[in-house]
Amino acid sequence: MSTKNPWLVPGLAALALTTAPMMTLAQTPAKPQAKAQAQAYPNKPVRMIVALAPGGGTDTIGRYLAQKMSEAWGQNVVVDNRPGAGGSIGTELVAKSPPDGYTLLTNSSGVTITPSIMKLGYDPRKDLLPVSLAVISPGVLVVHPSMPVKTVQDLIAHAKGKPGELLFSSSGQGSGQHLAMELFAQMAGLKLTHVPYKGTAPSITDVVAGRISMTIASVISTRPFFTTGKLRAIATVGHKRSPALPEMPTIAEAGVPGFGYNNWYAVFLPGGTPKPIAQQVQQVITKSVTSADAQKLLLGQGLDPVGNTVDEFGKMYLEEIDRWAKVVKQVGLQAN
Repeated sequence: MSTKNPWLVPGLAALALTTAPMMTLAQTPAKPQAKAQAQAYPNKPVRMIVALAPGGGTDTIGRYLAQKMSEAWGQNVVVDNRPGAGGSIGTELVAKSPPDGYTLLTNSSGVTITPSIMKLGYDPRKDLLPVSLAVISPGVLVVHPSMPVKTVQDLIAHAKGKPGELLFSSSGQGSGQHLAMELFAQMAGLKLTHVPYKGTAPSITDVVAGRISMTIASVISTRPFFTTGKLRAIATVGHKRSPALPEMPTIAEAGVPGFGYNNWYAVFLPGGTPKPIAQQVQQVITKSVTSADAQKLLLGQGLDPVGNTVDEFGKMYLEEIDRWAKVVKQVGLQAN
């Protein structure tokens, strides 16, 4: 498998990479009381903290949104990548920033998992204000073509006959891919063996090579392989069918009712930021991902645009934290 980043594709990457370059910031001061007035916001440059490394999905979406915000507001929105510790370094920086709307965070759905597997320096329920889920990166359950399975029910029957023998890969212990597969195994009554990798690309490579039986990964990462027969896609893993693969059933539809996992990219503000400011940011995000041109661009890259409201995303964010805490406990992972 090529090591070329699958996110760096024509269209979205070209837009995203036109934003301002990364910047170096001084240590963030303690959070003061918010004094910003929504009607004057923003009247100076805004910084967008991206909690993961340059070049990945979180970075690409963060840069895309930063550009759109800059255009809408007539203010520079500067991207600052702060990767490390599963995204918790950049997230903590934002959580401890002034709640005035001038420090934003772009992070992935992993932000709802890290509270259960890491000891954090911030309170994920109080120190972050969820603004909007921008896009979903739909996932797909893929198997090596040598596997005698074409449906979820086939896989369940095959795996039940080989308890503990079938291997699945993920991008790392405690990752969304790992926990999604563990949740699938629990709900389907299967015993599978986890093989963690340092990243999505190598986890897919070994499924393609036949050393691993199966994995869950994004459509955008796996499509080049299942469309050429190097992998077999048997179901999508979201709560509903993906526009990227409208004919493919979900795991829930195909035999495991109630199952659903979505990897997503979203924007947050420091907790305590006035809601009118959050709503202004949310409105730009929604327009940026739901306009006709944006939908064509994002859907073409295998992404599902969302752009929900502050209240809708806030409710979802808390539900996801609770949900993954239960899965982590069931799997037996320990916080570190």
